[in-house]
Amino acid sequence: MLGIDPGIGTAGLAAVDMRGGTATLTWSSTVRTPTDLHEAGRLRLLHDAVRSAIADHRPAAVAVERLMWGRNTTSAFSVARASGVVLLAASEAELPVQEYAPLEVKMAITGAGDASKEQVRSSLERFHRLGPVPRQTDAADAVAVAVCHCLQATLRAAAERAGAR
Repeated sequence: MLGIDPGIGTAGLAAVDMRGGTATLTWSSTVRTPTDLHEAGRLRLLHDAVRSAIADHRPAAVAVERLMWGRNTTSAFSVARASGVVLLAASEAELPVQEYAPLEVKMAITGAGDASKEQVRSSLERFHRLGPVPRQTDAADAVAVAVCHCLQATLRAAAERAGAR
């Protein structure tokens, strides 16, 4: 599973393996693009980084943190473009993509929708027994998105099995 916290200036990427109900963090990274590079160039660097992560870690799916619109529409448009580049890279690799709102991720990881970034990170290490989770917030968010997807996929599979009975 490849989790991604998209952004044009900084994006988090994380590969998580889920076996037997246990998640293992296998890799994480933060992609930083130069501020003096035009936006199209920055998006190309992000696209290349996501394609490389897919090639190196061969995930079965990609989970992306969904953009939540706030007051700053200028930065929201840049993040939306970054999300589009991530979706394109996943599509080129023919991988399924699932998007999760920040609230969904926090609820899945901590059980509380108002959890702080540090509480999410701490829960990943203590409750989900991942470690060490990166200190860089975008990479840690990518880990949380990947684990959220793994947990949701497990719940969906259990629900499907229960419905088939």
